[in-house]
Amino acid sequence: MPLAQMYRRFGEVDAAGTSPLYERIAVALSESGEALRAIEKAPARKRHPALILAALHDLALAGHAPALAAAYAAADVDAAAGAAIDTLVRMTDAVVAIAGRRRVRTDETGRCAVLYPAIAEAAHRVGANAVGLIDVGCSAGLNLNVDRVGIAYSDGQTLGDPSSPVQISASIVGDRPVPARAMPEVVARVGVDLDPVDVTDVDEARWLRACVWPDQAERVARLEAEIALAATDPPLLLQGDAVEVLYDAFARVPADALPVVTTTWALSQFPLESRLRFLHRLDEMATGRTVAWVSVEGVGVAPAIPTFGDRRASGHSITGLAVFEHSTLRVEGVGRCWSKGRLLSWLADPRH
Repeated sequence: MPLAQMYRRFGEVDAAGTSPLYERIAVALSESGEALRAIEKAPARKRHPALILAALHDLALAGHAPALAAAYAAADVDAAAGAAIDTLVRMTDAVVAIAGRRRVRTDETGRCAVLYPAIAEAAHRVGANAVGLIDVGCSAGLNLNVDRVGIAYSDGQTLGDPSSPVQISASIVGDRPVPARAMPEVVARVGVDLDPVDVTDVDEARWLRACVWPDQAERVARLEAEIALAATDPPLLLQGDAVEVLYDAFARVPADALPVVTTTWALSQFPLESRLRFLHRLDEMATGRTVAWVSVEGVGVAPAIPTFGDRRASGHSITGLAVFEHSTLRVEGVGRCWSKGRLLSWLADPRH
């Protein structure tokens, strides 16, 4: 897709109705020859609007683009468009450098609304009194605080910590509620990522903020609370290939706790061969202990997880639960979810 068309589409489709600032800026960039020539100085795979806009936002947050920061603060779409073009043209090298070493992050505990009941269900099924969480593709590891947030569902059900500074909500689709079980004690929190983000590092935390669209106040406020919560007790973050690092991750979970591996929209980044190796590695880890895997992935992405007969690329994801125990693998699709966990449908048999 030509660059101008890509930016116009981002503004008129992806940002439309969600972010007036980014809608206006993306269209303005698509119409500016100077801006497009500046973007073309970045490697081809680093020219995506979400990444370039995050790089501009990072400069604004760091105090290097005051006019853009002021336009964002005022939610002035026309001023923001002009300032974005000016910043991009004037600071092309800085924008390209940021985009070159970064990737867009979507660290949002909204997905905890899906993870919490599934993790609690895994522990219940094997009678575990404690769990060790291993989040693959963790980024900053915010999902590892799943038991430390408060979750309110549209049917009145609540889970987690009602006094937590991080409160999230999710809508229930269908008439079956999520299980009311509380998650057992979490005794280990381990994140695995090729490029983990340390929220106690000022530059890294600022990049997380930069990836949130500036006029989405609710998301901005929630991320601030999530970063603060994670910083009070940072998880252990292991860097490297997930399949290889899992050995080390499992070693950090006490022997009397159930290791629960979680993947949320992470396996889609793996080629099929690596996904199968990942499944095999979980099986290997279960040689001497029971292991659970909670997956929230697109239809057909997570190997061995049933799909309810749904079509691939259907717009929703499958929540899967796999238990590896005594050389036996039990797998089940326990639900569907949409919008990164903001809507979910629990489908598992309540008799379990």
